[in-house]
Amino acid sequence: MPIPPKLTPEQRAAALESAKQARRTRSDIKEQVKTGQLKVLQVIELASTNEAIAKMRVSELLESIPGVGKVRVTTILNRLGISDTRRIQGLGVLQLQKLKREFAPQTGAIRPGKLFVLSGPGGVGKSTITKALADYPEFWVSISATTRSPRSGERDGVDYFYISEEEFSRRITGNEFLEWAEFAGNKYGTPANQVLEKLKAGFNVILEIEIDGARQVRKSSPEAQLIFIAPPSWEELVKRLEGRGTDSDERRAERLALAQEEMAAQSEFDYVVVNDQLDRVIAQLLSLAGNKAP
Repeated sequence: MPIPPKLTPEQRAAALESAKQARRTRSDIKEQVKTGQLKVLQVIELASTNEAIAKMRVSELLESIPGVGKVRVTTILNRLGISDTRRIQGLGVLQLQKLKREFAPQTGAIRPGKLFVLSGPGGVGKSTITKALADYPEFWVSISATTRSPRSGERDGVDYFYISEEEFSRRITGNEFLEWAEFAGNKYGTPANQVLEKLKAGFNVILEIEIDGARQVRKSSPEAQLIFIAPPSWEELVKRLEGRGTDSDERRAERLALAQEEMAAQSEFDYVVVNDQLDRVIAQLLSLAGNKAP
């Protein structure tokens, strides 16, 4: 291994200052992406003539995009075949082409997204499926409005939109919900405007709601695709429901009775997807949305 050259104090100070300036340049670029002043394609173009930008990791650049977190960045990089440690200057020709296509501005009219309603009996795994779909940038998971108070760690606009009883009633009167229901003394509803805006922007929108809510959406939005998430077997669902240690015997009996009613409603849905393996379920849902499975 060759011995690195010895630097004079002046050379070392100059190298440290150069590294400091490079970090500052990359930080400024990421801030401009975050605030919308620069787009990904513009940064890639700048990297061709600026060494400091060229040494930026692709993952850092993508994480600067508003609304794109680490999980989605990982999903995008895996799909494009780019390592999470790869720097812009280290991208191969094909990788660079894929990245440019991924963030190329859309031309012409945007094709509206599809509205998917996921429903099924309690304990079937709807939330797990929804969280997995949220990692795909072409999907957007609807955020419900509720009259209940936030729980520890919950954030307004992230977990729910927390509104008053008066405001909820006003929105019901104004037909501002695609569907709504009351549960355990609190009201929950899907704001119609945010769903319509996301669909218009080309996102596939996911609603994770109860059976009655799905029926309401069927009436208000006939184009919606209703998907019933079913357990591998009734015995497996019973096992999951009875495995909830916090429920009393009476509460478990109520859950089982409700699950029987919910299972009987699957004929009302457009598709029935058996949740026996998460990866297979996600592949099925991607196929329904017109996307290829990862």
